Amino acid sequence: MSKTIKFFLSIFAIAAVLLIIFISTGANIYTDWLWFKELNFEKTFTIMFLSNFILRLLIGVVFAAVIYLNLHFTKKPINKFINVQTDSKVENLFGEERNQIFEWLNKKRLNLIYLLASIVFGFLFSSISSESWKMVLKFLNKTEFNAVDPIFNNDISFYVFSLPFYSFLREMGMVVIVISLILVGAIYIIFTGIHSFSEISGKLSSRAKKHMSILVFVFLVFKAWDYRLQMYNILFSADGVVFGAGYTDVNANLLGYRVLFVTVIFVALAVLYSLFKNNYKPLVWGIGAWIAISIIFTGVYPAFVQQYRVEPNEISLEKEYIKNNIEMTQQAYQLDSVQTKDFKISESELTYAELMEYETVVDNIRLQDYRPLKTTYNQIQALRQYYTFEDIDVDRYQLGDNYTQVMLGARELDQNALAVQAQTWVNETLKYTHGLGFAMSPVGKVGENGLPEFLVQDIPPVTNSEHITLKNNSIYYGEKTNDYVIVNTDQTEFHYPMGSQNVFTQYEGTGGVEVKSLFREAIYALRFGTLKIILSNDINDQSQIMYERNIHQRVRKVAPFLKYDSDPYLVHAQGQLYWIYDAYTTTGLYPYSQPFNRSENYIRNSIKVVVDAYNGTLDYYLMDENDPIAVTYSKIFDDLFKSADQMPESLRKHIRYPQDLFKIQSNIYSTYHMDDPVVYYNREDVWAIPQENYQGSIIPVEPYYLMNQLPGEKEAEFTLMTPFTPANRNNMVAWMAARNDGENYGELFTYRFPKDQLVYGPNQIESRIDQEAEISRMLTLWSQRGSSVIRGNLLVIPINNSVLYVEPIFLQAENRGIPEMIRVIVAYKNEIVMRENLQEALTTLLKSDESSAVPEEEIEQIQQLTGEEQPLQPGQQGADSEAVQGQWAQTDQPTGKLESASSAELISQANQLYQQAQQALQNGDFAKYGEIIEELGEILNQLSRTGE
Repeated sequence: MSKTIKFFLSIFAIAAVLLIIFISTGANIYTDWLWFKELNFEKTFTIMFLSNFILRLLIGVVFAAVIYLNLHFTKKPINKFINVQTDSKVENLFGEERNQIFEWLNKKRLNLIYLLASIVFGFLFSSISSESWKMVLKFLNKTEFNAVDPIFNNDISFYVFSLPFYSFLREMGMVVIVISLILVGAIYIIFTGIHSFSEISGKLSSRAKKHMSILVFVFLVFKAWDYRLQMYNILFSADGVVFGAGYTDVNANLLGYRVLFVTVIFVALAVLYSLFKNNYKPLVWGIGAWIAISIIFTGVYPAFVQQYRVEPNEISLEKEYIKNNIEMTQQAYQLDSVQTKDFKISESELTYAELMEYETVVDNIRLQDYRPLKTTYNQIQALRQYYTFEDIDVDRYQLGDNYTQVMLGARELDQNALAVQAQTWVNETLKYTHGLGFAMSPVGKVGENGLPEFLVQDIPPVTNSEHITLKNNSIYYGEKTNDYVIVNTDQTEFHYPMGSQNVFTQYEGTGGVEVKSLFREAIYALRFGTLKIILSNDINDQSQIMYERNIHQRVRKVAPFLKYDSDPYLVHAQGQLYWIYDAYTTTGLYPYSQPFNRSENYIRNSIKVVVDAYNGTLDYYLMDENDPIAVTYSKIFDDLFKSADQMPESLRKHIRYPQDLFKIQSNIYSTYHMDDPVVYYNREDVWAIPQENYQGSIIPVEPYYLMNQLPGEKEAEFTLMTPFTPANRNNMVAWMAARNDGENYGELFTYRFPKDQLVYGPNQIESRIDQEAEISRMLTLWSQRGSSVIRGNLLVIPINNSVLYVEPIFLQAENRGIPEMIRVIVAYKNEIVMRENLQEALTTLLKSDESSAVPEEEIEQIQQLTGEEQPLQPGQQGADSEAVQGQWAQTDQPTGKLESASSAELISQANQLYQQAQQALQNGDFAKYGEIIEELGEILNQLSRTGE
């Protein structure tokens, strides 16, 4: 095969690969445009696509032009080199191949090489700006914050919108100048025959010196600008007592940047002076001064000020800056509007009659924990292997006169759970296309079998409430809808099973893109990598292809510039199903604000996204028009956002304050509730998120939705709350609540407990439950082989100037057993009881004279099973669980002593030591903890020998 044929085959292969890439990329872009068009967001797509494309093109062109212009000035020495017929230096450099190289290289080809090299550099550097289009658009459409920083008195918008843009321009400018300087410097050195630094001054031409001097001058101008911008960065310093500019930053570092700015300007002028006067002394002195000043003002002087000026007088000197940090952090997280009130603990005992005055609150005490409830839903409401409940959500519904908090979950179709034989393209794309309906249960009602009482259940979905109307409950868009499907085909879609038969349906909605031509079939076949779309006889002119159906991907594809909550939730409204997704605007450029992660220190939940589960439509509602970032986005994408008053009332009733935001705010507020700089500096009143016991693990208490009647309010309302404890202590010091209903939505309250009264924290209640002998023994007996005890959320319920604690107990058999609520623990002040249901527990605690933690008959049963003759003593724990397990299964056959007296005594001592060790660990007394553990080890060794 000749070289010519090989050459053309190579060219053809390269062209074919490029064509395939071009067609594939074009197919993705075109189908994305069809997808946005179906949602009526063509303008949003166009803005995102064109702004990204134009910015990258602009950067590529500018980079290529600057590099080409600089390379163009290096042609003269190269052309001169080409024309030299005999030059020992050239011969020495290039060797015998010199003649071949320069016979081929001429002016025209050199220009082409420069052009191609410039284009390549331009293309490579344009790719680094793939996310920069957002920053540029925000700069061009910026909105004022109407708040200024305390150091430079600039509006916050300067730091959020302008500073990133200026930094981007400075960075791009410095990069292109440095690359140009490296390229032209290398060319001048190589083609001038320079072999060492000593030869540069003598052999480098005047033209080359001027060229490189101009590049150095431009670089120094950019560097001076860099120092100017770095002055603003002190507002984001993490080196001081607090985040933001401290005394050293303002009085030393800022001064250093100003001096360096002037110094670099002087050095830049010295470069020009040396260029025209051929006198390099000012340049040498300028560079020397620059190096010396950099060392002094970026290291020595700030360290000196910090050590000898600030540290001996830290409180007085940093007080002003601590105050800036507190105020700006509170603004950034909307904590400056938190209303703080006192929660007075009643000295009199709460009576049962007083508690029943809060009927709505009591009826909605959450006895269902979403974690075991998800398992329960999947066990008793999925009903077929291909249905699943991906998540369980919390919401509230007005059911007649009853304002009811509920748990609900969507019954979605999981195609991966189909039988292997059924996982065909036809089934997965045309047949099994959607989930069906949802299950709903009130949080405060549990059946006799320990399972939830359902308001909506079964397949097809049926309602047990006249106030819930079921119309269209098919779920084509959800959290498990990960694959594309095609509807309105000649194949009927599987709807739901009915006995031994199946019910089928046809899609009647507006979701999906019409596949109305062979061209579209081909383009989607290319996108999804299958010819079946073209070859299938079931696809017709009315068919619609649905893709990007997973709501997590769907909302992010439309608005990738927003941050999204981790928990979208299902809403049933007017017979239809919707998903509500909370979206956030964030930035890490809010001056002085303490970051909640590594990169962000400002957050607003300004956007609520509503996704139609049947049609897939997306509605982005702008809920907070006081958020400058959200307003800026609404200026950019004016077809995307709707005003809050356009949200239907049926959906507006179900918006809720998001847990993710509340977690961030409560964590920040645990420190930033301290307004006094001195108190903050000394950390005199730092709070912490308490802990609870879940399945044997100690975890932080999650914020939880609670139907509660806030102090001073006349009606119960849906709130989100979290308790606080002092740092390194377990008693409760305050609780924080976010309101969710009506015009009160978004209001934040903090209620402080009296400092002279002990209010138990969640972890203290958990410890007291563990130390309550009868309860502890019962839990031990249930935790036998083949089953496990799940302790649900410990709820702190402030009510009527009192505090109740409620914890449901679930029992789950191994091998995918159904978690059943078997008991409820209720605590009030120093009393703890465990009963079969909440009503019985409350009655016993507040109305009855019975003082035992568990009923007498259950105590007798425990004594029979463990061989105890005397009542259990407080703090005494259950016997060895393995020894008990064999007996618990035979409750109708009372057993004798399980162990010798010595063994039982050792077990009791071991359990007591374990509780003491846990208490020492909670109190941070590690020395005592180590001593107790050593003693516990000795007891366990004795027990081991006794067993032998």
